[in-house]
Amino acid sequence: MPESPGAAGSSALKRGALYGAVAVGVSALMFTLGTLNPPRPLGVGTDRLGPEQGETVADYLARAQNSLTGGDTAEHWALVSFTTELAPTAIPAHSAALRIGQVLHRVPLPRVQTPIVTVGVPAGDAVAIASADNAAWQLQAQLERDEALGVLSDRTLRATSVSIARLRAGCACTVGLVVRGNLAQLRNLAAGTGIRAVEALPADAVDGRFAVTPLLPEHTTTITPTPDDGPVPEQ
Repeated sequence: MPESPGAAGSSALKRGALYGAVAVGVSALMFTLGTLNPPRPLGVGTDRLGPEQGETVADYLARAQNSLTGGDTAEHWALVSFTTELAPTAIPAHSAALRIGQVLHRVPLPRVQTPIVTVGVPAGDAVAIASADNAAWQLQAQLERDEALGVLSDRTLRATSVSIARLRAGCACTVGLVVRGNLAQLRNLAAGTGIRAVEALPADAVDGRFAVTPLLPEHTTTITPTPDDGPVPEQ
């Protein structure tokens, strides 16, 4: 039996309402996905120091050097990267007497991934030197948490245990500093022996509100994850 004009109109309205609801639902889903997974910003913003994954070392070094240009006299937070890992006692000689805010440590083991530990420090060379022991305690606490949660693998246990022992022994494991100084002071520091790069944030960057990723000495071409297929040494 043919559908009456009234019934046909009612069906069309229902279909239109259904299509509209689907369209709204798809739009809402796309908005939600975009909110949860926003496009990754290119380059470096005011809330990050250090190279990006996939960035070439040459590009980062140029970007770091460019961050030191200008004539303002305000103080800036800056990341200092070294040509090789330092023993903690060598930190004062590589900071140009600038205020140190953070010390970054990582125990280098050939083809074994080891954690980067960032230690915030008050002013003074003595606390910067002692930060390696603080880093060891941080790693010990993390091991205990992971063990309690049942997420600690044997390889991670062994690699981190070696890191803890070597940090406590004063190994050459310091891979970066976050310091504070004006641009002229930072340029002077960048020209020093053993300094690979100094990258400054804008002067209005707030302490504790920016992320830091060091340029490791082993990074020579492109910033990629370090390999993790080598044997873990004994203590």
